[in-house]
Amino acid sequence: MKKRLLSGLIGLLAAQPALSMDLVETYEKALSYDSGIATARATFEAQQAASDVSRSNLLPQIGAFGEASHTDVDGPSQDAAYKTYAYGVELTQPLFRADAWFNYDASQFQTEAARAEYNLAQQQLILDVATAYFNVLRAADTLTTARATEAAIQRQYEQAQERFDVGLIAITEVYEARASYDDSKSQRIAAESDLDIAREQLARLTGEYTEELNNLRTNFPLGRPEPMDPSAWENTALSQNWQIQSALYDLNTSEANLKSAKAGHLPTLDLNASYGNTEIDGLEQPTLTQGQRDGTTTEGRIALTLNVPLYMGGGTQAGVRQQRSQVIVAEQSLETVRRDVRVNTRSLFRTVNTNIESASALEQTIISRRSALDATRAGYEVGTRNIVEVLDAERNYYVALRDFANARYDYVINTLRLKQASGTLSPQDLVDLNNWLSASAPGIEAMANEEETIDDPS
Repeated sequence: MKKRLLSGLIGLLAAQPALSMDLVETYEKALSYDSGIATARATFEAQQAASDVSRSNLLPQIGAFGEASHTDVDGPSQDAAYKTYAYGVELTQPLFRADAWFNYDASQFQTEAARAEYNLAQQQLILDVATAYFNVLRAADTLTTARATEAAIQRQYEQAQERFDVGLIAITEVYEARASYDDSKSQRIAAESDLDIAREQLARLTGEYTEELNNLRTNFPLGRPEPMDPSAWENTALSQNWQIQSALYDLNTSEANLKSAKAGHLPTLDLNASYGNTEIDGLEQPTLTQGQRDGTTTEGRIALTLNVPLYMGGGTQAGVRQQRSQVIVAEQSLETVRRDVRVNTRSLFRTVNTNIESASALEQTIISRRSALDATRAGYEVGTRNIVEVLDAERNYYVALRDFANARYDYVINTLRLKQASGTLSPQDLVDLNNWLSASAPGIEAMANEEETIDDPS
C-alpha cells in the first residue's frame, strides 16, 4: 500500500462553481456599502469645512447695510418731520486677534486628526473585509470536516452494529459508537449555524449574500515578515500608525486651544471702513440750505478699533485652567496609544511567525494522524484495538485537517493586522493576496475526501 503526500491530498477537490466572489470584489462592494467608512469620510469632510470656517475669522468681512427712518419733532422752537435713508458698504479686517489665529491652528490640527481617523477607517475596513471573508472560508472548512467526521463515525457505528448482530463484539462498543455519532451530528449542526452567521457578518459589510468565495491556492506561501526584526516593525509603527498620528494631532489641537485661551488676556485690533449715502427727505429748517433740506450726503469712514480686556468675570483664567488639563489628557492618551501600538506590533510579529510554524507542523500532523487512523483501523479488524480508539483516531484526523486550514487563515489575518499596526496596510495588500485566490482552488474538502482514496494498489 502507498500513501500520497499532502499536496496530493489537496488536489482531489473539484472546482468550485464559477459564480464566486474574490477578495477585491468584496472590498469594492464594502467601500460603497459600509456605513463606517462613509461616516469617517463625512466626518473628515465636515472638519475640512470647519477649518475653512475658522479661517474666515481672519479674513475681511464685507457687508452691505441699509436703513430707513421717519422722524417727527414737535417743540416750542422746532416743528419738523422728515425721512432719512442710509445705505452703503462696510468692511471689517481683523489686524490682531491672537485667539482667532490659535483657533485656526487648532482647526487645522483637528482636520489632520480627522484625516488620520479616515485613513485608519480605511485600513480597518480592509481588515474587516479580509477577516469576514476568511471567516466564511474558515466556517465552511469547519463544516466540511464536521460532515466528514459525522459520515466516518456513522460508518463505524453501522459496522459496530453489524458486528454486534453476528456476535463479534459486545453491546458496549455499539453504545460507544452511537454516542460518538450523536456527538458528531451535534457538532455538524453547530458548524452549519456558524457558517450562516459568518455569511451574515460578511453581508453586513457588502450588502450581499454570496454562497461561494474564492479560496486560497494550495501553494500559497506562508512567508516570514520582512524585515525579520520586531524592533524595526515597532519603529515603523511608532512613526506611521494612524492611531498614533490621530492622538498626536489631538495633542496639537489641545495645545493650540490652550494658547487661544491664554490669548483672552490680549487686546484685539480691527480695521473698520465704510462708504455710503444718506438721503434726507422733507426736513424744513431756516438754517439749512435747500440741498441740505432735501438731498444726498456721501460719507466715507476709516477707523481702527482697539479692545483691551480688563476683567471678564474670571472666565479667561478658568478657560486657561480647563485647556491646560485638556493638554494633560491628550498627552496621556498619546502615551497610552503608543504603548498599546508598541506591544501590539511586537505581539503580532511573533504571532505571525507562530502561525507559520504551526501550519508547517500541522501539515505533517495530517499525514501522521492519517497513518495512525489506518493503523488503528487495521488493529480493530484483527482485534488489537477497540472501537473507542478508532473513533478517537477518526476525530483526531479531522481535527488536524481543520487546524491546518485555520492556521493558514490565521496567518493571513494576522499578517494584515501586523501591517495595520505598523501603518502600512493598503488596498494593494488585498490585491496581492487576491492573486493567491481562485474559484478552482481546492479547500479542506479535498483532504477530507482523501479518506476514500488514501490507499493505492502498490
